[in-house]
Amino acid sequence: MAKCAICGKSAHFGNAVSHSHRRSNKMWKANVKSVRVNENGTHKRMYVCTSCLRSGAVERV
Repeated sequence: MAKCAICGKSAHFGNAVSHSHRRSNKMWKANVKSVRVNENGTHKRMYVCTSCLRSGAVERV
């Protein structure tokens, strides 16, 4: 499962509750993209969530 290399955001787990209150397992996945990043002068591919991309926490190539 992908995990953000900047903030560590990953999937969350819980219960999906139907109208009759029957519960089943549910997973909420983080919006994680594979991007090329300039790190210490070298190009590197890493998984970054979209909130980190929008905030400018990483410099894309």
